[in-house]
Amino acid sequence: MELIWWRPELEMRGVVWLDNRVESLESEKMMLPEVRISGDTSKFAYKNRKGRRAAIRISRVVSETLRLGMENVRWFVMGDDDTVFVTDNLVRVLNKYDHNQFYYIGSSSESHLQNLRFSYGMAYGGGGFAISYPLAKALEKIQDQCIQNYPELYGSDDRMHACMSELGVPLTKEVGFHQYDVYGSIFGLLAAHPIAPLVSLHHLDVIEPIFPKMTRVEALQQLAIPMKLDSAGLIQQSICYDRENKLTVSVSWGFAVQLFRGILSPREIEMPSRTFFNWDRKSDYRGYSFNTRPVMRNPCQKPFIFYLTRSGIVVSSNQTLSQYKIHHDSHPDCEWEMADPAKIDMVEVYKKLDPHLWDKSPRRNCCRILNSANKKMVIDVHVCSEGEMSYIGNR
Repeated sequence: MELIWWRPELEMRGVVWLDNRVESLESEKMMLPEVRISGDTSKFAYKNRKGRRAAIRISRVVSETLRLGMENVRWFVMGDDDTVFVTDNLVRVLNKYDHNQFYYIGSSSESHLQNLRFSYGMAYGGGGFAISYPLAKALEKIQDQCIQNYPELYGSDDRMHACMSELGVPLTKEVGFHQYDVYGSIFGLLAAHPIAPLVSLHHLDVIEPIFPKMTRVEALQQLAIPMKLDSAGLIQQSICYDRENKLTVSVSWGFAVQLFRGILSPREIEMPSRTFFNWDRKSDYRGYSFNTRPVMRNPCQKPFIFYLTRSGIVVSSNQTLSQYKIHHDSHPDCEWEMADPAKIDMVEVYKKLDPHLWDKSPRRNCCRILNSANKKMVIDVHVCSEGEMSYIGNR
């Protein structure tokens, strides 16, 4: 899974820390990060009955990586073995901050109960987090004593948070780091991603494949195509309307397009639909740390979903062209007198590359319908012009 986002040809530097040696081929060693064995932690007390002592080893690898003495390091970024990073977006986020200062950057859990059990001020390790170089130096000096102070803690990330608290450094929250403490399909979360760069994905061995009829790895390989094409715009939502046919259109670029019968407000569509269960495997909406909306109960408003099939560059116009094919799902009969979205087989989306998207104040991209005929809808996604908005008018 590392090869989906790990780029040895660009000399990315990193270490995979294990507690035992493993055999690997020479060809694998050339493609993957360096493998090292983390230090013995048997001297540290561990009293949490539900956790594992390996949490101590994991929490110390930032300090152990620092001791390797790599040159010209600005940030230490930590993730789990099932964390996928969108590397360019990670760099974009970290570039906003002064690496000479103390920074502890990440995000909390999607689960309200998990945040209550641990802390809303903790960066969850599965979603990944970043520590600036001077903060890593300060941590290395006190970490072993800090670990001794908290034998009752469960994991590595809450130990890290405890040490950050001793150093007086709060969490700087970036919502693009995703722990994904949920079960089921995260379609609703990806289709209504926050207006922020997508930095990481986690628990991909727990949730369903993000593209239907694919394995988890195949689905990530599919996502990697638009990721390499335009990482800044990946999974970013745009909302527009086909007024002639009375349709609401939601584009999650590089992932999926949704068509809804009727005119639905942006306030509603930008809220994730509950296609997933919370970490306690319940459908209780109060278990999330953010607002959600139920899956459409009116059979006429069940969305028609089109998933990415291919994407590339139109050289003549310096635009990306991504194509989305309808996902054939059962749709109940609808008696509304309006156009049937099922007659559309394909959606094409044109969008200009915008690597500096996140250098500006955050704003959702705008979109407009260019054409809708012959079983195909064509959409233009673009930076909103002056006065442009997702206007719903009379519903």
